[in-house]
Amino acid sequence: MITGELKSQVDKIWEAFWTGGISNPISVIEQFTYLLFIRRLDEEQLKEEKKAALVGIPMKKVLFTEGQKPLRWNQFKNEDPETMFGRFTSPTVEGMSVFDHMKQVGDQDGVFAGFMSKATFIISTPRLLDQVVQLIDGVDMEDRDTKGDLYEYMLSKIASAGTNGQFRTPRHIIRMMVDMVQPKKDDVICDPAAGTSGFLVTASEYFHDNHEEWFHEEGFRKHFQNDMFHGIEVDPTMARIGAMNLQLHGIENPQLQRNDALSEAAGDIRNQYTVILANPPFKGSLDYDAVESSVLDVVKSKKTELLFLGLFLRMLKTGGRCAVIVPDGVLFGSSKAHKQIREELVSRHKLEAVVSMPSGVFKPYAGVSTAILIFTKTGTGGTENVWFYDMEADGYSLDDKRNPTEANDVPDIVNRYHNRSDELDRARTDRSFMVPASEIESNDWDLSINRYKEVVYEEVEYAPPMEIIAEIEALDQERQQALANLKSMLG
Repeated sequence: MITGELKSQVDKIWEAFWTGGISNPISVIEQFTYLLFIRRLDEEQLKEEKKAALVGIPMKKVLFTEGQKPLRWNQFKNEDPETMFGRFTSPTVEGMSVFDHMKQVGDQDGVFAGFMSKATFIISTPRLLDQVVQLIDGVDMEDRDTKGDLYEYMLSKIASAGTNGQFRTPRHIIRMMVDMVQPKKDDVICDPAAGTSGFLVTASEYFHDNHEEWFHEEGFRKHFQNDMFHGIEVDPTMARIGAMNLQLHGIENPQLQRNDALSEAAGDIRNQYTVILANPPFKGSLDYDAVESSVLDVVKSKKTELLFLGLFLRMLKTGGRCAVIVPDGVLFGSSKAHKQIREELVSRHKLEAVVSMPSGVFKPYAGVSTAILIFTKTGTGGTENVWFYDMEADGYSLDDKRNPTEANDVPDIVNRYHNRSDELDRARTDRSFMVPASEIESNDWDLSINRYKEVVYEEVEYAPPMEIIAEIEALDQERQQALANLKSMLG
């Protein structure tokens, strides 16, 4: 998570951009991300060079040729500001500048090149570029979460951040959801509100961490790099950042779309994915008339959190799984639309789990209470019991500071979820338990854990009132006597 030192470093970078004349917060984040990406390209090349030298074979992936050495971070960062600025603005190295080289990483006609084609370099002075480069160079990038943390803190500095319900999902929460879904070798994974592609990146890391042997298979590598990961994002800046993020994680040709997933323009995406991982916007403006009709057939609403659930059911193949973050209101809302989508999930598909998360998970950006829904698309029902878990801690303090703590339910959640056969007899006073679908139906399809959780109240016995009064009178007498003694001492 974000440390005080990291905050201080980001504050300095932010201040440098502003004092250097770049005052639009989105532009700051975009230029910052470009430079961060350029640094990481060089770091990836250094790793490949070390690996090749160690085993004595040529590099599998060459990001910079020998002639392109002046375009590398470790080279130009040590040059004087004017020379460094020229590297970015003048195509003098094999007809390219540093920025030109960054834009052409990956396939010439690939998705990344398409998203980056409209990227522009707007740092206007050598002094500002040198200042920002040196500050970014001082950030410790060994931790793979650091980039996400940097971006997260940058977002917090935007006054409008979160007005559309868009918040970066904490990396450990994403990882928990991926670990619960456990993507398979032949899965096709999608995030219809991709943002910076955090869910897709974490899913890719899951394969490296758990199934490294699959990468020895040519068929899997081809599927992994080209067909496995799909994302839809309406914001062009977020889409570019997401494309850079995926490229750096070895996904050479991700299937990204610049689109509104709820719109008619995306209406042809049906029955395509086997896994959906998402944290869609909870609120914000919505053009109801532009919403694709098949989504409205599932749930008639202007609330994006409900519409996205209907969208996921349309996008998933039969048998496809979904893990999605929703605001608590989805679980217990009394409107017709709320009840409609809950009934759809429980009666027509297979609702697997409801994980209730504490409100501090998204702090310091939002204090909204959320839950994770996990379900399988069947079209024929299949929900017998729904597994509920009452998360109380996620490994970090639930205040704005979000400092690491020992209390952490995440490992327990993953373990219990994958051993749900042991949960059938668990008491409802416990952290987790099962609830039959028939009981949920009888409660108006309510999915709030408080509806079913039993609270044990500890009986406390108090002394009779007259006995308490007598104790108070005795204390009062002692007080009066103490005052009298004090007066006599003072003469």
